[in-house]
Amino acid sequence: MCLVVRAEKEGIRYYVHMSTGNYNAVTGKLYTDFGYLTSDSFIGKDISDLFNALTGYSRKDHYIKLLVAPQTLRHQILERIRREIDLHEKYGNGHLIFKMNSLVDYQCIRELYRASQTGVKVDLLVRGICCLRPGIYGLSENIRVTSIVGRFLEHSRAYYFRNGGKEEIFMGSADLMPRNLDNRVEVLFPVSAAYIPIVRDVILGTQLKDNIKARLLLPNGRTERIYPQPEEEELDSQLWMLENTESWDLGSQKG
Repeated sequence: MCLVVRAEKEGIRYYVHMSTGNYNAVTGKLYTDFGYLTSDSFIGKDISDLFNALTGYSRKDHYIKLLVAPQTLRHQILERIRREIDLHEKYGNGHLIFKMNSLVDYQCIRELYRASQTGVKVDLLVRGICCLRPGIYGLSENIRVTSIVGRFLEHSRAYYFRNGGKEEIFMGSADLMPRNLDNRVEVLFPVSAAYIPIVRDVILGTQLKDNIKARLLLPNGRTERIYPQPEEEELDSQLWMLENTESWDLGSQKG
């Protein structure tokens, strides 16, 4: 997180940059990460409060838009998965897309199993450790887990909730692991509604369709390479992102 506070003619204004990765010139060339620049006043206030909490000037444990560990992040993620289950039971079309480095946390895995059993479609992009077993009848047949291993190390985290059509996407530093949820200060931040289709369809959607660098996690815990089907075009998602930056780069947009 990076916060700039300016006294302008209209009053105090916050400018915030948040990222799923570190401010590191070396890993910036090797890792894939999301960066988000915004002047949203609520996010600015949240970040200011969080910095004050970190420096000991407050004991803030509630935030307007941010999901912050170890205070609220675990509860907020679990509640959103449960909300997806409830909405799917009422209206159908439940869908979760989670992209992370590792999926280890038992409570989160249990709720994802419940979502699958209810019929919610669950797409997981997990680069590293995944303790969930997908594709098991009666337990996780609606869960698909893939991992992209390519030129760059996949390091970004994003959590998509269809939410009955009132879609949400959170990005940030946290994996679904006990150490991230319970023992660290981690932040997930919301993506504004205007950008959700781009992140959902262009970025995450492209990675879910990768058939060159992706591996599929099988019910027995093994992985296998995904290859293009006879009617499919080859798609290396990392290469596509490099060659089609105009389709997804929001750098010229205002947050």
